[in-house]
Amino acid sequence: VDGRPKVRQSIPVIDAGLPLFIDKPMAGSLADVIFIFDYAKKKGVPIFSSSSLRYGKTNQAIRHGSIGIVTRAEVHSPCSLEVHHPDLFWYGVHGCESLFTVMGKGCESVVRKTSDDGKIEVVGTWKGGRTGIFREGKGYGGSAKGTKGEGPVGDYDGYAPLVIEAVKMFQTGKVPVDSQETIELFAF
Repeated sequence: VDGRPKVRQSIPVIDAGLPLFIDKPMAGSLADVIFIFDYAKKKGVPIFSSSSLRYGKTNQAIRHGSIGIVTRAEVHSPCSLEVHHPDLFWYGVHGCESLFTVMGKGCESVVRKTSDDGKIEVVGTWKGGRTGIFREGKGYGGSAKGTKGEGPVGDYDGYAPLVIEAVKMFQTGKVPVDSQETIELFAF
């Protein structure tokens, strides 16, 4: 769960030409996330990183259009911080993964606040004026509004759906999550 050694750990796997899945957090800094993706691309190695929340049923349904184009999403998850990881990298990454699953790429600006009760809130603006909000909270959940309706997001459906996607990538070499989306998530 410590992202700091993951650059050092990923280089021999990438040098061996093996597909690589990196569990959360992908690295200990945004620069390290970018380095790992760039190095894998240079070597032609398939790689992805994801929280298991990406593959929750509600997140996947919305990702695949169940409520149309998402115009606003609000998610919450636990967000304990560690001094050796930037802000949301350590545990907030789970809620952010849900947010980016339903919002996709295209986050153009971010504002981070701390509420009066000391909780983290991060508001992102996506292309077209769409809004995505992460809030520190108990459990995993949230809601999304789209052009065809609204629905819940952020449910945790276990680790197995993520493992299935990782195995598919190992077998096919096809990466299930675009590297740019993951980079945007960690930049968020």
